[in-house]
Amino acid sequence: MTIMIPTWVDGILQPYEKLAAHQLGLRHKAVSVFVVAGGQILIQQRAMGKYHTPGKWANTCCTHPDWGEAADVCAARRLNEELGITGVASQHCGQVEYRADVGGGLIEHEVVEVFLAQASLDLKLDPNPDEVMATRWIDHDQLIDEVSQKPDSFTPWLQVYLAKHSDMIFGRESAR
Repeated sequence: MTIMIPTWVDGILQPYEKLAAHQLGLRHKAVSVFVVAGGQILIQQRAMGKYHTPGKWANTCCTHPDWGEAADVCAARRLNEELGITGVASQHCGQVEYRADVGGGLIEHEVVEVFLAQASLDLKLDPNPDEVMATRWIDHDQLIDEVSQKPDSFTPWLQVYLAKHSDMIFGRESAR
């Protein structure tokens, strides 16, 4: 199945094949969600079958919106598809643009709409094994420490969010 994502080509937003967009490092739309409970952040370990960054820890979920899909609708859809999470309201935090080598000759060059959702630690999860290998709740400061000690265990985009955008997302000063 060919997946098309909203991608800028020659300055014009248009549907573009997902894998080709990553092979060429084209700038494209994305959505990222962080689910938090108190000072804890729900992170996921990407399934080993993912076409890039398999087995790495990432934020709660992330994806590319379908063509014409609103970012908030995409965020709710993906929480359900990846983790079986429904019924949590998310708040738009802002927009982040980054470019990162994600291995295997693939580049993520994303314009990301970032969302934050409040939940409780007993939130019911039903991870999709094709997407998610494991989940865990982790304290913000502990996550910063783990990322600094073992950066290869985490996705490039999670590292960018924590290093440069923690204040926007969590209301905390970014890691240095």
